[in-house]
Amino acid sequence: MELSREIIREIRRLIVFTAILFLCLWKHEVVFALLGGIFHVIFPFVLGGAIAFVLGVPMNHVEKRLFPEYKRDHSRMMSRFARPVSLVIVLFLLFGIIFGILFVLLPQLGETFSNLGDSVQEFFPKVQSWAEKLFHNNDEIMERIERIEFDWDKVTDMGLRFLRRGASSMVGSTMLVVREIISGLAVFFIAFAFACYTLLQKERLKIQGKKILYAFMPKGKAEAVLEVLSLTHYTFSGFLTGQCLEAVILGCMFVIMMTVFRFPYALLIGIIIAFTALVPVFGAFVGCAVGVFLIFIVNPAKAVLFVALFLVLQQIEGNFIYPHVVGNSVGLPSIWVLASVSVGGTLMGVVGMLIFIPVASVTYALFREIIYLLLKKRGMNPEEIV
Repeated sequence: MELSREIIREIRRLIVFTAILFLCLWKHEVVFALLGGIFHVIFPFVLGGAIAFVLGVPMNHVEKRLFPEYKRDHSRMMSRFARPVSLVIVLFLLFGIIFGILFVLLPQLGETFSNLGDSVQEFFPKVQSWAEKLFHNNDEIMERIERIEFDWDKVTDMGLRFLRRGASSMVGSTMLVVREIISGLAVFFIAFAFACYTLLQKERLKIQGKKILYAFMPKGKAEAVLEVLSLTHYTFSGFLTGQCLEAVILGCMFVIMMTVFRFPYALLIGIIIAFTALVPVFGAFVGCAVGVFLIFIVNPAKAVLFVALFLVLQQIEGNFIYPHVVGNSVGLPSIWVLASVSVGGTLMGVVGMLIFIPVASVTYALFREIIYLLLKKRGMNPEEIV
C-alpha cells in the first residue's frame, strides 16, 4: 500500500518531534541551562513588556480623555504628539505618587521606629504585671515570671552587632555588590526604554505581529490566536485597573475609620494595607497583621478593636466593593479565584498570586466557549442545562 505525501510528511514530523523530545529528556540539564541562558538574554525585554502593559492601561485612559478625536483628525501634529504627551503625563503621575507616598511614609516610619523602643520598654513591664496578677496562685509560674528581664539596651546592642557583621561581610564583597547593582540598573533602563518604545509604537508593532501570524499560520488559526490575545489583554487590563482601584478604596477606608476612632498610626497602616491589598484574597490580612502588631505595642485593647474593624471593612469590601470593581472585569467564580491565588503563590510567590487570577480567567472563558460549542454540536442548549 502506497502512502500519500501528506501522510509521509506527518510521519516525518512525528519522528522529528519524538527525536527532539527524547533528546530533551536525555540531556535535560543542558536544555535547562540553555533555556536559562536564553531567558537571561531576553529578560530585559520581558520586563519591558510587563512595564509597557502596566503603563499602557492608564495611558490609554489619559489618551482617550485628552485626545478623543485625534485619530480622526487629519492634522499630523495632533496625532504625532497625542501619545508622547499621554505617556509623559502618566510617568509624571506615577513618579508623583511614588514620591508623595515616600514623603508621607518615610517620616511616619521614622516616627514609628523612634517610638517603638519606648513603647516596647513600657509594654513588657505591663505584660509582666498582668501575668503576675493572673498567676499569683501558682508559685512555679511566678518564679519564672520574676526571672524574666527585658533590657532594651541589650536588644539594641545585639541589633547593632548583627548589622555590623552584615556590613563587614558586605564590604568584603563590595565589587560583587557594585557589579550586581550596576547590572540591575542597566537591565531596568533597557527594559524601561523598550517599554517606552513599545507604547509609542504599539499600533505599528500590532500590525507587524498580525502580518507574522497570517504569514506563518492559516487564516482561521491566526484569527483564533488574535481573539485569545484580545481576551487576554482585556482580562489583564481590567484586573489590573480593578485591583489597583480596590486597593486605593480599601486603604482610604482604613485611614478614615482609624482616624475617626483615634487609632494610632492610621495613615501608615492605611498605606500598608493598600499596598498589601494588591495581592488578592490574602494580601490585606498581611497588612492587618502588621497593623495589629504596631497598635498592640501601644495599646493592646485597641489592637483587638482594630481586628474587629478590619473584619467589618473586609466584609464590606468583599461583598460590595470587590465584586463590582474587580469581579466583573475578571469574570471568575470565587472558588476559582481562591484556587488561582493558592496555586500561583505556591509556584511563583507574590507575583504568581497577581498573575494567576487573570490567567485562570482567560482559561475559564476559553474552556467555557469550548464546552458551549461541543454542547451545541450535540444539539443541546447550554442555557437549558440546570
